[in-house]
Amino acid sequence: MASFPIVEDSAGETQMLLQFAFTPAWQPKGLSMVINTECMNNVSEHTKFSLFCFKSKQQHMASVFLSTISLVFLLFAVASTAEYLSSNYYASSCPGALSTVRRAVKTAVAKEKRMGASLLRLHFHDCFVIGCDGSVLLDDTDNFRGEKTALPNSDSLRGFDVIDDIKSQLESLCPRVVSCADILAIAARDAVVELGGPGWIVELGRRDSLTASLTEANTDLPAPKANLSSLINSFSRKGLTAAEMVALSGAHTIGMAKCPSMPLCNLDSSTPDVFDNGYYENLIEHNGLLISDQELFNGGPTDALVVDYSTNSASFFVDFSKAMVKMGRISPLNGTSGEIRTSCRKVNRD
Repeated sequence: MASFPIVEDSAGETQMLLQFAFTPAWQPKGLSMVINTECMNNVSEHTKFSLFCFKSKQQHMASVFLSTISLVFLLFAVASTAEYLSSNYYASSCPGALSTVRRAVKTAVAKEKRMGASLLRLHFHDCFVIGCDGSVLLDDTDNFRGEKTALPNSDSLRGFDVIDDIKSQLESLCPRVVSCADILAIAARDAVVELGGPGWIVELGRRDSLTASLTEANTDLPAPKANLSSLINSFSRKGLTAAEMVALSGAHTIGMAKCPSMPLCNLDSSTPDVFDNGYYENLIEHNGLLISDQELFNGGPTDALVVDYSTNSASFFVDFSKAMVKMGRISPLNGTSGEIRTSCRKVNRD
């Protein structure tokens, strides 16, 4: 993993990281450098647990300075996001919002179990491109290309009609109050619960984007053939750790993927319609469907966590819930940025 540890809601930890971020003579755990024993002798005892010395200060100063600067800004972004999002954001402006989404998701999943995975995937694909801003829901127009036609999304993402239905109900209940980005976040949680998975408190207050990025949809979403290093880097760029990547990958315990031999295959061959830890059990047996799935248990640093989740579903549920909350904090729009769309498929000015 190539990043400073990002600890949620921990001002003290953030301050410690910032203190050393501008000291290029030191290096945090996780970056591939060799410990310099002589240098370590000059580090006070209370910092040794988290710091490595550079073998050569001058050789690595420039590259580390640039990488730490970007990570420091990411720390500020994560901290500031939590200030804007709130679990009771719609308590007075639209008190029936959460129950409306829950009923719609319950109905949709009852009709088709696979829809639960589809709704969860929509939220993931939204957050990983630009941020959790509802950009994935925008349709193409004559002068605009959205994210739906990107390679990872085309003929793959589904559930848009369910989101449309929820939005229509909410517009009747509370016009121009609940954002499409928040609908995705709530629906993802409710879909997991409907399939037997854990619940979590969804932070709300996101606004909807005015644009989308086809380019970033093609580059930022993890590829099904990605190796472990690529996966770790992909999640790290979004402020998520390798451990959180392993937990979030457990979403593949439900849903389907395209296969060369047949149109669709269950991502979890044992219990495809139940949100459980069967995904990790399959990885232990080397039965991961996608290359990127099996990479999590392939002799690398994430093996131990896969083993833990395969035998401890409670541990998986807790970590998955925490990771979903953190993923929901990726670059949301708030304040006066963006808008509250009346239709999730288009911006209001169209």
